[in-house]
Amino acid sequence: MILLKQMIVLFLLMATGFICRKIGLLNEEASKKLSGLVVNVANPALILSSGINPVSPLGGLELLKIFCLAVSVYIVTIFVAVLFSCLLPVSKKDRGLYQAMMIFSNIGFMGFPLISAIYGEHAMVMATAFLIPYNILIYTFGIHVIAGKSEGGKEKKTSAMEIIKKILNVGIFACILSIVLYMTQVHVPSVIEDTVDYLGSLAAPLSMIIIGDSLTTIKIKELLSDWKLLLFSVVSLLVVPAAGILLLKTCGITGELLGVCMIMLATPVGSMNVMLAQQYGGDSKLVSKGVALTTVLSVV
Repeated sequence: MILLKQMIVLFLLMATGFICRKIGLLNEEASKKLSGLVVNVANPALILSSGINPVSPLGGLELLKIFCLAVSVYIVTIFVAVLFSCLLPVSKKDRGLYQAMMIFSNIGFMGFPLISAIYGEHAMVMATAFLIPYNILIYTFGIHVIAGKSEGGKEKKTSAMEIIKKILNVGIFACILSIVLYMTQVHVPSVIEDTVDYLGSLAAPLSMIIIGDSLTTIKIKELLSDWKLLLFSVVSLLVVPAAGILLLKTCGITGELLGVCMIMLATPVGSMNVMLAQQYGGDSKLVSKGVALTTVLSVV
């Protein structure tokens, strides 16, 4: 029921974006500007809010252990995503998009409510530790693979300065500041905390509205007949989580932490992939289809 409720919320938000586009309240230019707002303001605020005045912070050693586990999980997931995208018969310019979709799932809007309801607040603290490598990766590796190919499918020649500019973005600064605040336990005034929380709360609804807007150009038949996306969905939602849990069990991970890892691995494609695709010239239509399809299939 928890998952079903989140699905309904997601689709109502997407439907809002869909209707807004149909009646002319949104257009391509407005959608791209909203994407910029999510990437550069709302999502960094959401990242920052996780480090401000945490209710039940983990101890330094425990946090380090979970952080190392999360990093290991993402390293393996990146390897699987790169391998899968190379085996899948897609154009070179789309490989990075498939990689990003497999790595960066919807852990915030889908994963966190499930973890909170099933395992409680202590598990939420564990889940927060996964946000650190996730957010660092999505604003570095994610941007690289989404923006790394030109329309012709050839590698873009990127100067060292352009690479530095991509890495040193507002999302990375938010990650660094969030970690510092979390570790030092510096008290942040409530007026700042509330402002950051309000801005962060914009990320999920705006993202889904933008996805709904982009779905106006996609037919249901086109979505369900895309065998590459269907195969991707099966691998992403079933094969990767199942294999990941077996691997983690053999490494001695059990209990709540194993459950948290399972939910993190099994959530559908994250909406931030669409925002980054719009901002950095990727195929946002393809990624929107990936979000919609994996969200529907994750109910099953």
